[in-house]
Amino acid sequence: MNLSLLYCLAVAVSFESDHRTVAGPFVVEHPTLMNLGFEWSIQGDANRNGTVAVQFRPTGETTWRDALPLVRIGGENVYRRRENLDYTVPQGFAGSILNLQPDTEYECRFRLTDPDGTVGETTHTVRVRTRSEPQPFDKGRILHVYPPDHQGPRQEPSFTSLLQAYYGAGLGDWSVVWERRAQPGDTILLHAGLYKPERYNYVDPLMTPFDGSMSLTLKGTAEKPITIKAAGDGEVIFDGDGNHRMFDVMASRFHIFEGLTIRNTDVAIFAGQKEVLGAVGLAVKNCRFEHVGFGVWTEFAGSSDFYICDNLFLGRDDRFRLIGWTGPLWASAGPYGSHRLSSYYAVKVYGPGHVIARNAIAYFHDGIGISTYGTPPTDPEQRASAIDILDNDIHMMNDDFIETDGAVHNVRVMNNRGVNAAHGGYSAQPAFGGPVYFIGNLLYHVPSVNAFKFSAKTAGLLVYHNTIIGEQGSEDPTSNVHFRNNLFLGRDTPDRGIMTWPNATEAHSSDYNGFRPNRGVAAQYKWLSPKAGQRLYEPAADAWRVFGSLAELRSATQQELHGIEVDYDIFERLSSPSPNLRHAVYHAADLDFRIRADSRAVDAGQVIPTVNDGFIGRAPDLGALEAGKPAPKYGPRWLTWQPFYR
Repeated sequence: MNLSLLYCLAVAVSFESDHRTVAGPFVVEHPTLMNLGFEWSIQGDANRNGTVAVQFRPTGETTWRDALPLVRIGGENVYRRRENLDYTVPQGFAGSILNLQPDTEYECRFRLTDPDGTVGETTHTVRVRTRSEPQPFDKGRILHVYPPDHQGPRQEPSFTSLLQAYYGAGLGDWSVVWERRAQPGDTILLHAGLYKPERYNYVDPLMTPFDGSMSLTLKGTAEKPITIKAAGDGEVIFDGDGNHRMFDVMASRFHIFEGLTIRNTDVAIFAGQKEVLGAVGLAVKNCRFEHVGFGVWTEFAGSSDFYICDNLFLGRDDRFRLIGWTGPLWASAGPYGSHRLSSYYAVKVYGPGHVIARNAIAYFHDGIGISTYGTPPTDPEQRASAIDILDNDIHMMNDDFIETDGAVHNVRVMNNRGVNAAHGGYSAQPAFGGPVYFIGNLLYHVPSVNAFKFSAKTAGLLVYHNTIIGEQGSEDPTSNVHFRNNLFLGRDTPDRGIMTWPNATEAHSSDYNGFRPNRGVAAQYKWLSPKAGQRLYEPAADAWRVFGSLAELRSATQQELHGIEVDYDIFERLSSPSPNLRHAVYHAADLDFRIRADSRAVDAGQVIPTVNDGFIGRAPDLGALEAGKPAPKYGPRWLTWQPFYR
């Protein structure tokens, strides 16, 4: 029988017994280098007691390993009335197998069960290969480009501009005549020097006259990318001289930019416009961006499989004081009480399969973001899903470190370090069902008391093993949010408690977390949760419950049964930022987030498969860093010095 017809018949059956789970289409998302994501649509399961167990193994091995079960999603209301957004998450399961090896095939098994019964195909076994880092094609042509003032010998074939090597383009009007195009697999080697447009010069040899930008539209392939790379004989500098866009690649496929310095431009690499066009397979690695308004930017839903890794992004914003964008809180910083939007995002993306890892970012409005896209497309190939944001080092943001504000499913924000953000640390406002994973992140000095900015009725968040020096104060109701193994340490902010849980639905949990309450504050823990069958998207004031101690919260809610209260003496060497110095600048080199081996946070966590495997001792430690393990490295692998920490 036709599978779609079988599913329709099963859905019809579900209306007669809607506690049974009716299995629908199963989707394998775009693989990344370290993680695999999956979605499974269902009908029925009105009492939400269906589960999907997950196991995996490298192909060829015999032993199965347990992964996290898929997360039950569906029915959560995500809305923001002012922007006319009103979305209900479809019924289903979604989740990731985490912390895998690159370029490795895995066999993955999924088993759906429900005590009330199931209808349809309830087991799937799939083979999926993780991606590898994009590399130039080693058998392609090598095209050499030299700056206009180069006087020495040349390797042939040689060209005097990138456009000439890429298109065969000429000067003036002839710059758009593309008669000798680069081919898939070609590598364009740029030799050391300054490539700076004379954009008001009609015969500028480097770039398009007047706008001084380059539109790169050719199509490589995954096996044969077109590579634009520094030759290795010195720094290659593209200076935009204040132009708007340096590279427009939104019509391209499978391009690699490697080892370049790009500076003095509003948008360094523009990769996609919403509902117009977007790049596929863009790789930007080992590059340096200086004095830019935007590093890499796409809003197009069909942009996919970017690899933005090991780069340094330096924006134009204030380096010596932290300034936000809402006036009253920041009036002491100057007459305007708000920062000027001179640098927006270092990286902003939409679409599936992106990897944004090991970048160092400073002096922007926001560090890394997913486009606040609105209602997600129904096509899985057009959604912000299967995105990794890993091991980035972020300093001095005038808004947030990382925003997942348009995330749909399986966005992984893991092992990032953020120091100094004016308004929020790690944001999801909203996520459209999730899960969005916030795992192993560090946060220090966020004066707004929104360490995690979870708002706009966001849905589907797993918050594990983060070390947060600051309060969690967002009161916008959220759905399906789960906290485990985190540390939240207050800064003695006046009239603020340490933790707020604004649960809009019955799907929530919090346990095995450590809290350092704020001294002199009576109301430390704020709790919102509905009664059975109720939803609290717009809660009345008397729906909130406030507790002065963790013991009181535990007794009243049956949450945090294993939670503990801690203080700064759990750390090797770390103290609180001042709650009174809103504009202060702290430096990661001065901060030691490691916990002491004899502290209460050691062995106080819960075992979470694929998240804290390999822990030391009886159980995992709380927070982002396991005692006894080497401190992780954040930011680019090539960056051995710290350009913005001093």
